[in-house]
Amino acid sequence: MKNNSITIRLILMNFLEFAVWGAYLTSLGRYLGSIGMIDKIKWFFAMQGIVSIFMPTLMGILADRKIQAQKVLSMCHLFAGVFMVAAGLYCRNAGGNISFAPLFTLYSLSVAFFMPTIALVNSVAYNALEGVGKDPVKDFPPIRVFGTVGFIISMLCTNFVKFNGVAMQDSYTQLVASGAMSLILCAYALTMPEVPVKKGESGQSLTEALGLKAFTLFKDRQFAIFFIFSMLLGSALQITNGYANLFLGSFQSVSPDSFAVKNSNALISISQASETLCILLIPFFMKKFGIKKVMLIAMFAWVFRFGFFGLGSPDMPGVILFILSCIVYGVAFDFFNISGSLYVNENTGTDIRSSAQGLFMLMTNGLGASIGTLAAGAVVDACGCTATSPEGWSTAWYIFAAYALVVGVMFAILFKDPEKLKKAAA
Repeated sequence: MKNNSITIRLILMNFLEFAVWGAYLTSLGRYLGSIGMIDKIKWFFAMQGIVSIFMPTLMGILADRKIQAQKVLSMCHLFAGVFMVAAGLYCRNAGGNISFAPLFTLYSLSVAFFMPTIALVNSVAYNALEGVGKDPVKDFPPIRVFGTVGFIISMLCTNFVKFNGVAMQDSYTQLVASGAMSLILCAYALTMPEVPVKKGESGQSLTEALGLKAFTLFKDRQFAIFFIFSMLLGSALQITNGYANLFLGSFQSVSPDSFAVKNSNALISISQASETLCILLIPFFMKKFGIKKVMLIAMFAWVFRFGFFGLGSPDMPGVILFILSCIVYGVAFDFFNISGSLYVNENTGTDIRSSAQGLFMLMTNGLGASIGTLAAGAVVDACGCTATSPEGWSTAWYIFAAYALVVGVMFAILFKDPEKLKKAAA
């Protein structure tokens, strides 16, 4: 009974965590375009990466050394929720005179506290599962899938729910909804099982005393390669979040009545539906192929994700390629992010586990996402892409696909299979 109880509680935690993100992540670009900030989209999405360079690591260190992880999770959602609600209310009060600086400041403060919560949710869940004798590798993916369900439901609400005749995907209400759910999770996180804190001990080095021991993982060649390629692949994570909705909307000039144009957020939600299935496949693929091959599958899936966008169109039969792009996204996103998180969990000690998860987030959603988003913005600008015409977009998607292909080939050459290394050592 206790095992079932903790599973249900972790399902709800993951559902809320990703519902917070899904309320605005794929629709924010569309809203920013509607208020005349198309050229600022890259900065909003790059900011998620910039704050992830240091905030997940700092909050991970805090959770490892000072405050229980579930309490740090609650604190982060408190600030994330307050600032996101404030951003939405600012847009409402400003009406047609929304300025970049105040909106961007409030949004940035919110995501600064939200981004660490992704790694913290994993740490809290792994600890809770281990506390009742469950195996995180086997039992976490079916729980994590409900996070994606939460993301999908949140996306669909943003697409179809209207306030005063305006869909949430075209309105500031998406920000208010996200912030409100963060505040709910702030309270709920405090009900999670306590996560042990590793107190400082005498005779520690300065690195250990400051909680920076996770960075010593770079001394290990395997971990160094893993983290470097996490950064390189992380460059692809926010590209479609920032530009896919805007890209689909650009077909308004040639196919204004197509479903893909009028309900772009709903179409993109197929990506998250694919995630729900792919998460459930991870234990099988991990056991069958091992972590290196699973990561390679993810990397080459990004090639198809971008390539299908470049080849597709909103009308039949081209829209099928958009759908295929959304389906393959589940493999591209989950097979690296979830398997990578499990790789970190299995190959680090309990004293640095939360900060190691934060370091993984730093490389993927921090350095990788920020560099990748700004670079993608430069590519989009260089290709002459706009919100009102599909011209130039195909070239941009092909460039992104070529990048993912190069990263995948290099990873295959440089990263050694951990299972084979363990057998060789034995």
